Amino acid sequence: MSTTATKSKGRVCLAYSGGLDTSCILAWLIDEGFEVVAFMADVGQEEDFEAARAKALKVGAKSVHIVDVREQFVKDIVYPAVQANATYENDYLLGTSLARPIITQAQIQVAKLEKCDYVSHGCTGKGNDQVRFELGYYALQPSIKVISPWRIPAFYERFAGRQALLDYAAQKGIPVVQTKAKPWSTDENLYHISYEAGILEDPDVTPPEDMWKLTVDPSKAPAAGESIAIDFVDGIPVHVENTTDGTHVPADKSKADPLGLFLYLNTLGRRNGIGRLDLVENRFIGIKSRGCYETPGGTILIKAHRDLEGLTMDRELRKLRDELSFKYSHLLYNGLYYTPETKVILQTIASSQVGISGRVRLHLRQGTVTVLGRKALHPKTCLYNAELSSMDSSLSAAGEDAGWGFNPQDSEGFIKILAMRVRLWSAQEQARASGKE
Repeated sequence: MSTTATKSKGRVCLAYSGGLDTSCILAWLIDEGFEVVAFMADVGQEEDFEAARAKALKVGAKSVHIVDVREQFVKDIVYPAVQANATYENDYLLGTSLARPIITQAQIQVAKLEKCDYVSHGCTGKGNDQVRFELGYYALQPSIKVISPWRIPAFYERFAGRQALLDYAAQKGIPVVQTKAKPWSTDENLYHISYEAGILEDPDVTPPEDMWKLTVDPSKAPAAGESIAIDFVDGIPVHVENTTDGTHVPADKSKADPLGLFLYLNTLGRRNGIGRLDLVENRFIGIKSRGCYETPGGTILIKAHRDLEGLTMDRELRKLRDELSFKYSHLLYNGLYYTPETKVILQTIASSQVGISGRVRLHLRQGTVTVLGRKALHPKTCLYNAELSSMDSSLSAAGEDAGWGFNPQDSEGFIKILAMRVRLWSAQEQARASGKE
């Protein structure tokens, strides 16, 4: 790109955060000859959106669009992820990855509305987010063109460090809040907050307590904790009762409130120190990265949902869903949400959740989530049969009327058939060891 411009090179929709980086990118794009429309998505992060709007307009944005996608985020992205028990590399609940599809969707809608030729973002050239944003852009608008400043030599060579950005901001009159820079970076939405870079790049450095923004120190959370009950219908949470203080969300069970329910679970998780995580993960581009996360409400929900599945979900169906969940989690992490394979996987997972309905009781205390009990919404949706599983009697009348009651004598043939291949293999191994093949 040249550094001079005599006429507009086109219109750009920039994913704008209000911070130093994207404010400088906004000014730089204008210097390069582009008209810039600033876009911000409200995904539940702590942000003064009106101050950010004023800042973008002061820098030179033609317009600023702030889109509230919180409810859509919960309904369309978060709750299907709960149905999937979506996790990456066993522990990470994918909070950053989950937010990207809803952000890119809203940004492309604004780009179309404003007749933009380009979209742009402030993602680093070493991270996963550049992939997630751009794959989303191309899937949602195949003809769109992308400007990624941190991959353009003219940009990243000029702005090689924070001081260069600060100098440029001063030159352009960009307001910069002079606060002591924290030695890590964050990304926040209503599902979680992530911390990375800076001092956290040493995987042996213990995160300082003042880093954790959302949750109280588990050791300082109330010792008594709180007991709650979560109601699910087809794998989706529909109601939370705090049995400790009597709170119900939603207060009227006949009125769905997916966003309010999730935000209440966040409140419960935060004050009980739930959802902290510190790990080293494998980025899609092949680099290992250390990240710290807080996911209070999501941690509670996934724990409860998994437990209810034990009561109401068929064993083989659960195995199949778990295989699909593993694949889905990797697709999501790698930015491949808007793809045919993800669409089919989500449809299949949703169908597997029919009948995953019931109530799970939990106790939240000093960073832990303990299941107290569970019951199915309707007897017909419960695959657990107390009479069949009872150790108090060898015989069970359950199922006898239908001709499939359990008789312990049946186990003998079952075991012999299962043992057939093992016995054949063992006999072969013993013959080989004794030289009698």
